[in-house]
Amino acid sequence: MFTEILSAGFPAFFGIQQLLFTGFGVLMGIIIGILPGLGPLLGLTLLTPLAMNMNPFTGMGLLIGIFVGGTAGGAISAILLRIPGTPIAAATLLDGYPLASKGKAPFAVTLAISTSAIGGIIGGIYLIFLSPLLARVALKFSPPEYFALALTGVVCIAVVSRESTIKGLMVGSLGLLLSTIGMDPFMSNFRFTFGTIALAGGIGIVPMVIGLFAISEMLIQVEQGDFERSPHLKAFLPPLAGITENFKQLFNLFRSSSLGTFIGALPGAGSVIASFVSYAVAKNSSRYPEKFGTGIPDGVIATESANNACCGGTLIPSLTLALPGDPCSAMLLAALMLLGYIPGPRLFVQSQDLVGGIFLAYITSNIFLLFLGLAFLPLFVKVLNVKKKYLIPVILILCAVGSYGMETSINDLWITLIFGILAFGLRKFEYPLAPFVIANVLGPIMEENFRRSLIMSGDDPAIFFTRPISTSILAANFLLLAITLIPFRKIRRKRTLEKNITEENITS
Repeated sequence: MFTEILSAGFPAFFGIQQLLFTGFGVLMGIIIGILPGLGPLLGLTLLTPLAMNMNPFTGMGLLIGIFVGGTAGGAISAILLRIPGTPIAAATLLDGYPLASKGKAPFAVTLAISTSAIGGIIGGIYLIFLSPLLARVALKFSPPEYFALALTGVVCIAVVSRESTIKGLMVGSLGLLLSTIGMDPFMSNFRFTFGTIALAGGIGIVPMVIGLFAISEMLIQVEQGDFERSPHLKAFLPPLAGITENFKQLFNLFRSSSLGTFIGALPGAGSVIASFVSYAVAKNSSRYPEKFGTGIPDGVIATESANNACCGGTLIPSLTLALPGDPCSAMLLAALMLLGYIPGPRLFVQSQDLVGGIFLAYITSNIFLLFLGLAFLPLFVKVLNVKKKYLIPVILILCAVGSYGMETSINDLWITLIFGILAFGLRKFEYPLAPFVIANVLGPIMEENFRRSLIMSGDDPAIFFTRPISTSILAANFLLLAITLIPFRKIRRKRTLEKNITEENITS
């Protein structure tokens, strides 16, 4: 099946325009990725309005290029400044920055870029082979199964919120609630619009995401100050040794890429978890684990191959099951829907040329990442020298243009501002934002399939528990939540007990 999909995508994707915009997307993604505090999600949200005015193959090539380039770009600032451009690169600085401190900065950066490209290609191979197989199985699913799967996505996102499970569930619930704003898909009535025509079509994903991530980040940067700071880095050329090092550690490279792809395919896990897990596995299986963290290539290869392979992994459930693995894949799903395509198993039957084009765009983006990433290294170093006082106004202008340009509506600017202030408050109290975005994308899928299931059963909710697949998925969801929440209850009881003992001692 995958050969048919690729052959259908070849003539549609391999054109001058598609290749040029894919390469441009990779270049812009790297630049956005290396700037501290930004990342691929910002690039996706800012350039989605531009992609909507292109043909689907060119538009998706542009967005996938940003996704790939932005994921890899954060490693450059992590290695050179010890400041990850994105959270994705946080694990890379563990060995990348010490390696640069030894006078091997060109080697470390070249290694990170080449490893990311190779890991991404490995993840793309998994994507090409596994997605059609999963789609074939998913064609047998009906509304109860799709509802259970969408619920799994929300649960998993909350579970991996790292010590913030309750906060993740709360934010995810808010995302689900806001996804119901607009027209009822079955009754054609308006819901929660408060009589405002601006909310009749719901809350647009682009202005919402720009506000949540870009505006809130700019507010945090303004709060931190330090507007005149510039690292004054010197440009350098990439050494060949940084590329050949990958071939000396093929097992580490392949293992980390495979692990990253697998973790990426799990809803809610994402590149951050993939890179740290891969780093831990590489360290535990190494013959010299004590050297990890002191600046060795093994750690850079483990993290960078995993986080870029994770991009291919997130696209597997996103395309086949309409189940986004992280906010970036959720944004790509939203772009697909804005272009008039419905993600899911039927996409592989009805639009094989588009699916094949997406596969080829992903592989091509990683090839561009290798060549453009190394060729433009001096430019990227200069970008890191830009002062914050120049960067913040430019980004705010781009946010306003991207938000307004989608629907050319002033209301979208208000939505962007409101969600920016909301996200700023949430981040100050350490609430995760990823569950909000993904729950907001999954909300309509959950609602529509839930209501279709009840129509099928004559309003009998037993339909979710009498079908083997949906029952198994729901049981796994409840088990996952139970396993996650029980430790928190034990910790809370222990803290309460310690507090009571302390109060008794003070009283006595």
